[in-house]
Amino acid sequence: MKHWMRIGAMGIALLGAASASVWAHGPDSHGAPSARHSQSLNELKTKLRLDASQEVAWKSYVEAMQMMPMHGGKSERAALQKMNTPERIDQMQAQHQQMQAEMKKRGDATKDFYALLNSEQKKVFDAETLRMVPGVHGHGMHRQMH
Repeated sequence: MKHWMRIGAMGIALLGAASASVWAHGPDSHGAPSARHSQSLNELKTKLRLDASQEVAWKSYVEAMQMMPMHGGKSERAALQKMNTPERIDQMQAQHQQMQAEMKKRGDATKDFYALLNSEQKKVFDAETLRMVPGVHGHGMHRQMH
């Protein structure tokens, strides 16, 4: 179970690398953006220097980047303990498919937003998202993900 969740977390982390510092900090325990998450978004927006015509696209992008609460709570563990092995496999595969759908949604939103940026904004966006890539000059996702 932990292996599957780690694989899913790694997939989410890789998408985070493609979707800017928006993913630098996840939601709080209630699924709402944390203060640091909001701060990261505001910093990115400031650095991009968006013009008025890009504001609608920015809002759509931010909305798509909102993270879902992580799985693995006590109730989920209790439910998994009551399942037999094939049921647990089916449950993990369903969760994996859900994560993939979320990753695709965020990836598509990132590509749509990126397409509306001018060349200078794209350079800023690229530089900010590169910081999130594991192993790039010690930045990004924590090095324990191997």
